Amino acid sequence: MTITERAAYIKGLAEGLGINDSTNEGKIIKALIEAIDDMALTISDLEAELDELSEQVETIDEDLGSLEEDYYDLDDEEPAHHHHCSCGDEEGLDEDLYEVCCPTCGDIVCIDSDMLEEGQTTCPNCGELLEFDLEEDEDSCGCDEKGCGAEEKE
Repeated sequence: MTITERAAYIKGLAEGLGINDSTNEGKIIKALIEAIDDMALTISDLEAELDELSEQVETIDEDLGSLEEDYYDLDDEEPAHHHHCSCGDEEGLDEDLYEVCCPTCGDIVCIDSDMLEEGQTTCPNCGELLEFDLEEDEDSCGCDEKGCGAEEKE
């Protein structure tokens, strides 16, 4: 039984009982039944709109997946010389990428070896100057956050 059917059933029960809407209790019951009926219709409309939106999102997701496959030429395996970077690998990139955690905002910033050699870059999220020391452990991401886990893949 749908919510609109349940609301109609309750309305029918109230009419069958002959509730007198000239009394205070009758007025309250009638107002509650009308509110339930309105809510049931609104919920039914929202469910229909949600179903339509879900179908549209699924279609967009499928289209995006096709575009990603065509444009990025994604394979199941990444080349060994590339580091998986959450900000996306650029096509044709022939050098290692590293992830660095910004200590200010916690955003993950992808840097290449040129930026690493330069010793600094700016966080695109908060504008914080990020400085790198090549003498530190090269497998760490450069932040103080525990469990960041950003390491170069082999």
